[in-house]
Amino acid sequence: MPPCDDRAVTLDDSPFVRACRGQDVPHTPVWFMRQAGRSLPEYRKVREGIAMLESCRRPDLVTEITLQPVRRHNVDAAVLYSDIVVPIAAAGVDLDIVPGTGPVVAAPIRTSADLQRLRPITADDVAFVAESVRLLVGELGKTPLIGFAGAPFTLASYLIEGGPSRTYTRTKAMMYGDPGLWHALLTRLSGITLAFLRTQIEAGVSAVQLFDSWAGALSEADYREFVMPHSREVLAGLANEGMPRIHFGVGTAVLLRAMGEAGADVVGVDWRTPLDAATKVIGPDRAVQGNLDPAVLFAPWEVVEREARRVLDQGRAAPGHVFNLGHGVLPDTDPEVLTRLVELVHTASSR
Repeated sequence: MPPCDDRAVTLDDSPFVRACRGQDVPHTPVWFMRQAGRSLPEYRKVREGIAMLESCRRPDLVTEITLQPVRRHNVDAAVLYSDIVVPIAAAGVDLDIVPGTGPVVAAPIRTSADLQRLRPITADDVAFVAESVRLLVGELGKTPLIGFAGAPFTLASYLIEGGPSRTYTRTKAMMYGDPGLWHALLTRLSGITLAFLRTQIEAGVSAVQLFDSWAGALSEADYREFVMPHSREVLAGLANEGMPRIHFGVGTAVLLRAMGEAGADVVGVDWRTPLDAATKVIGPDRAVQGNLDPAVLFAPWEVVEREARRVLDQGRAAPGHVFNLGHGVLPDTDPEVLTRLVELVHTASSR
């Protein structure tokens, strides 16, 4: 069950949740994708000698790592420390997260017989995630916790390619050449993703984000035919949970309207599309999240400040704006710049 009603009411009134719902806020809330992780020296210290997947399965580590950026940066939301491949590993896929490469699948899924190795999951398969969320809810107090999962298309691309790809050749070959198998695979992944998110919701997260990191490799027509029905199944399956649903992808300028139509309350926008232009495409009934270029954080402070103010100005076109980067925090980012950026966003946007 979710945490007590008093806490739920408090979190519903947090700047982050209010912005997601397009309500008035005292200041624009800010959090960063990949804030819990590799840019922080305290993260590198606690992770020393521990493999990525193992760290995601240890509630004590997950709790500490998730809390680190909240303590350091004063962000308006925490994001669960995990990885999008955690649920497919729980579903029986033999994979590893290789440093410097990313997820690598030992036996890719490319035939109907291969698909049988990908079983549905239950809450028991990811009990360590629920335990992590419960521990965090107790520690975070008035700070909302964001849960997340990978979207079916992005998970499918890893499973089919066997790892990260620049061209998604095998993925698209299945999509175009064997649509029956394609839809069967994404249907299976939709169920796994939905179960994974529901586990987090039942344990107490205040919002969820669906990452379709690689959807930008698709045309709008292909997205609507081959991907959108499955993302919609996940997001629609959470419609009655009473919490914001964020949908994010990279290079998705031509997909923004469709990604909103898939069922998002908030559409994440990468740095390539100004937020005011994105709002015209997405429509006036959804909040936006983003979208400072992560590389800007390596520029002199006056540039960071100028660009952050620009993002804030453009975000005012939307009914609600959650300040974020246009993708994840880069590993060599100076944490002090992130802390300073949070303070700037809060100060510059205070009502």
